[in-house]
Amino acid sequence: MHTLKIKDLTVSVENKTILKDFNIEIKSGEIHAIMGPNGTGKSTLSKVIMGDSNYKIENGNIYFDEKNINDMPTDERARLGLFLGYQMPPEIEGVSNSDFLRAAMHNKEENFKLYDFIKKINKNVEQLNMDKQMIHRGINEGFSGGERKKNEILQMYMLEPNTIILDEIDSGLDVDSLKVVGENVMEYYKENKPSILLITHYQRLLEYIKPDYVHIMKDGKIVKTGDFKLVSLIEQYGYDDEKLGTKTVEEN
Repeated sequence: MHTLKIKDLTVSVENKTILKDFNIEIKSGEIHAIMGPNGTGKSTLSKVIMGDSNYKIENGNIYFDEKNINDMPTDERARLGLFLGYQMPPEIEGVSNSDFLRAAMHNKEENFKLYDFIKKINKNVEQLNMDKQMIHRGINEGFSGGERKKNEILQMYMLEPNTIILDEIDSGLDVDSLKVVGENVMEYYKENKPSILLITHYQRLLEYIKPDYVHIMKDGKIVKTGDFKLVSLIEQYGYDDEKLGTKTVEEN
């Protein structure tokens, strides 16, 4: 059992406060979805959890299994089992997907075996309906939006994290790619029971990856939490404060 806990977190970038007294706790086996208007700090949250140095923690703490990881480098967080699937995965020339993943797994596993690695990556590439040649190309080099997102899920399968953050993994996906990504995330969930934090704007991803908890985020903090029924209300009313009951104290 693993627990990611964020307590009273306030974060700024370039002297602008983005997250304000943000709180959430996510345990193994739980799926949480965060939804909210653009610019409310959802992507900032994912980057701060992974230790992006561009963001400054002004106050509050991030705990993983009760250990404060505020100052922990990104690579150490990854070794703990934290994983971030990017909204806009970067393109890296000169480093192939297979070389990147082989180095990452060699660093992670004491008894790394190349044969097992090849079997595993080939199996996962086929499962994701990816072109096998993609694993020999530079990371995301010349990949479409959908191919980049599948590549993020490939990394997830290979690295076997216990805590998964998916930052708008559904953006830019066509219907078929969305189905492949959604179903593969759920397959991984059923096999490994990680904790999952989904950041999304749309209900369509949540039709495949059904959350236990849905949070509405506004102005850098969670203003309402509910179950899956909250997603239907968002689809019906958008983020209307009166209809959803998300008006903050400052607004009243």
